Amino acid sequence: MRSLFPTSPSGGVLNGALLMIASGAGFAYMAVCVRILGREGLDPFQVAFLRNAFGLLAMLPWALRTGRGALRTRRLGLHLLRAVVGVTAMVLLFFAMTLMPLAEASALTFLAPVFATVGAALLLGETVRLRRWAAVAVGFGGAMLILRPGIETVQPAALTAVAAALFMALAVLCVKSLSRTESSNTAVLYMSLLMTPLSLLPALLVWQWPTPGQWMLGLAMGLVATVGQQLLVRAMAAADASLVMPFDFARLVFIALGAYLLFGEVPDLWTWAGAGVILGSAAYIAHRESRLHREDRT
Repeated sequence: MRSLFPTSPSGGVLNGALLMIASGAGFAYMAVCVRILGREGLDPFQVAFLRNAFGLLAMLPWALRTGRGALRTRRLGLHLLRAVVGVTAMVLLFFAMTLMPLAEASALTFLAPVFATVGAALLLGETVRLRRWAAVAVGFGGAMLILRPGIETVQPAALTAVAAALFMALAVLCVKSLSRTESSNTAVLYMSLLMTPLSLLPALLVWQWPTPGQWMLGLAMGLVATVGQQLLVRAMAAADASLVMPFDFARLVFIALGAYLLFGEVPDLWTWAGAGVILGSAAYIAHRESRLHREDRT
C-alpha cells in the first residue's frame, strides 16, 4: 500500500525535518479542535469518536485500493489490544486537553518514548543498558519540572496527561511486537477499523447531536490528525528517528501559539524547560536504539 504522502528515498534529514514540523502543525490543529469542541460541551468520549470516524473516512480510499489481503493476520488479539490501548490514550489526552492548558498537556505526552523504553525492558524482554536508563531518569526529571510536586498541587488533569503518555507507550510496544510478524499496512488498517467502533461505544453513553459547525470541526479534526500521522510516518522513514525527533518540539510551539491566540493561554517557563528536557531524553533514547539496530545488522 502506498503512503498518502510519498517521499523520495534520498530526501534525507532536511526532508524528514520538514515533514516532522508539518506533522506537528497538524497535531496542533487537532489539539485546538479538541479544546473548542470540549468548550462547546461535547464530551471527550464523543470527540474521540469523531476523530476516529472522520480519520477512517479519510483513509478509506487508501484502504480500498489495498484490498482484503492487508487484513490477513494471525494476531487479531494483539491488534484488538493495540486498538483498546490507543482509544484509552486518546480519550485520556482529550480529557487533559479540555481541562488544562494545551501546551502543558502536550508537553507531558513527550513522556511516551520514555515510558516505552521501560516497557520494552519489562514486557518485551529487551536489553536496556545504563545510558538509556539514565535518559529515562532525565525524562522523568523533565516531567517533574512541569508538574512541580510539593511546590504546587499536582492537578488531576496533569496526571491524566501522564496516563495518556503511558498508554501511548503501550501502543508503541504493541506496534513493536506486531512489526515482527505483520506488515505496517496491516497494522494501520486494523488500528483504524477497530478504534472507530471501540470509541463509539462510550460515545453513545454521552451523545449529544453536534451542531453543523461541530460536525465540520470534527471532520477537520479527523482529516488533519490523519494527515499528521501520515507525515509523522514519512518523517521517520526519511531519516533516522534520532535526527528528526528534535523537530517534534515544533508541535509544542504550534500548540502554544494556537492556545495563546485563541484562548489567551501562556505556558510558563517550567513547561518549556520540562518539555525540552523530556524531548532531549527521548531523542537520546531514539539515537541509542538506532545505533544498536545498525550494529545488530552488521
